[in-house]
Amino acid sequence: MVELMDNRQTDCSATDSDLSFADNSASSVNSSNLSEACFDGVSTDQKNKISHSDTRMSDSAVIPDYLQQTYYWSYLNPRNVNWLDREPIVKAILWWQHNKLRNAAFSEIEPASSVLQVAAVYGDFSKNLAKHIGTDGKLTLIDIAPIQVHNTRIKLAAYPQAEVQLADAVASSDSQYDTVLCYFLLHEIPDDYKTKVIDNLLQQIKPGGKLVIVDYHKPHWAHPIKPITSMVFDTLEPFAKSLWRHTIKEFASHSERYDWQHTTYFGGLYQKVVVQKKAD
Repeated sequence: MVELMDNRQTDCSATDSDLSFADNSASSVNSSNLSEACFDGVSTDQKNKISHSDTRMSDSAVIPDYLQQTYYWSYLNPRNVNWLDREPIVKAILWWQHNKLRNAAFSEIEPASSVLQVAAVYGDFSKNLAKHIGTDGKLTLIDIAPIQVHNTRIKLAAYPQAEVQLADAVASSDSQYDTVLCYFLLHEIPDDYKTKVIDNLLQQIKPGGKLVIVDYHKPHWAHPIKPITSMVFDTLEPFAKSLWRHTIKEFASHSERYDWQHTTYFGGLYQKVVVQKKAD
């Protein structure tokens, strides 16, 4: 992948000297080296919260090989992360369907509820989600990459209802939520990880709660964007086409225990899947 051009705007990401990924293990980010402009509107207490949170990042959280090998350029390289983490970039990548898809996801989430967002999303997605659930709700966001955790903590520092944790989506947890939200993650992970992630997330929904997944879907055969999407997947997204060949339900180990609702968007290029546990 050709390295992206230097960005001459204010860099609110960690620099190469702030972040290292030796031996594929997660490392901490030094927020003291970030530009003060990154913290505009953030109180001293919130700054301290960000810095203190970074020192608690676990050195045992290992970045998977597939992420290091396939997506370093887009999710781990500090310079490229800063360039890509912009709302217009997200909208362009999703063919200007991002607002519709985001709203479709948010329509499944009640204000003042507890939400687990699995993996950071570029742009303003998480800030809008925090606003949607309000100060009476609770947003927990997890990501395996320290740079993504750090950047998202900065973006959410002004929202007391939100917390960001360094964690693996396949790691079991005793926590449960009203809604677990997985927004454009599955197409980026190998099929065995898809199963592990879905199975684990289904265990984290409260009784009566739901898992909401928004991701790619096989478009109509005559969709004008299908050829270029196929080319992009073949070049940059090696795990994405499995969502063209299989339903998301097929990746769950015990799909029969749940009700699955499926909606497609934009000529079938995108999908929303809502999963709830069947009544006993």
